[in-house]
Amino acid sequence: MKRSYNIFQIDAFTETPFKGNPAAVTFGPGLSKEEMQLIAREMNLSETAFLTSSEQADYRLQWFTPKLEVELCGHATIASLHYLYELGKINNRPRITFETISGILNCPVKDEAYYMQIPVMEMEEFEDCREEVVEALGIDRKAIPNKYPFQLMQNGYLYVYSESLKALKEMRPNFDFISDLTKKCSFKDICIYTLETYDKESFAHSRFFAPYHGINEDPVTGSANGPLMLVLKKMGFIPETDEDVTRIFEQGDIIGRAGRIIVSHLPKTNDLFIGGNAVTVFKGEMTL
Repeated sequence: MKRSYNIFQIDAFTETPFKGNPAAVTFGPGLSKEEMQLIAREMNLSETAFLTSSEQADYRLQWFTPKLEVELCGHATIASLHYLYELGKINNRPRITFETISGILNCPVKDEAYYMQIPVMEMEEFEDCREEVVEALGIDRKAIPNKYPFQLMQNGYLYVYSESLKALKEMRPNFDFISDLTKKCSFKDICIYTLETYDKESFAHSRFFAPYHGINEDPVTGSANGPLMLVLKKMGFIPETDEDVTRIFEQGDIIGRAGRIIVSHLPKTNDLFIGGNAVTVFKGEMTL
């Protein structure tokens, strides 16, 4: 017997269609993990999100790239919140909770934007393979000053500081080389960032390369921009105080998918939130 599922494609971290980061979202009752993976491969977006029932939260949420299931995805969570809003399932509720393989996600909805709390992870300085990483990124070596160490997040994200937005525009990453390095070194993906920005309201601009996860370059990466706040604090670019801090980070402009991410860190409780807008690009029906 054939099964039908509605499926939306939603651009997250933007209010403009064809900007930000696209994700597919559907309710997936009765779908096996293998079917979810096949659907994600068919959609061929960086992530496809599947919502099902949960006894621990409002919904269970799973994310798949065309290659594999991932532990956390910011933009597809923001897209999922917008999907629920479009279906009239949020109304005036101040928050939605999701059961995920990373734990329970607390997702406030306020000020016409969607937010999600993300885990605060440990990080460490990482200097292994430094020269090879710079070479693989295809960037001017002068734009990666040695006095700023790379930072490796607990989830395998490697953060690389550059002094120049121009260098980020002109870099020519070698994705095969990056993929080879993930097998040799102790990181999975690379976030390269600079304090030079397109918008004066923004604090930092980044690019994110994830061939390990089957994505050469992700347009706007919530799960990387949240921890970037903590990296910037550790590097001294944002002062370490007990006061709550909110910044706007930007990504995607260089590849024509501009997005803006709101990131807030609450030091007293050590809570970290990312947020942004979303827009539905199309709605369809999938038959299996």
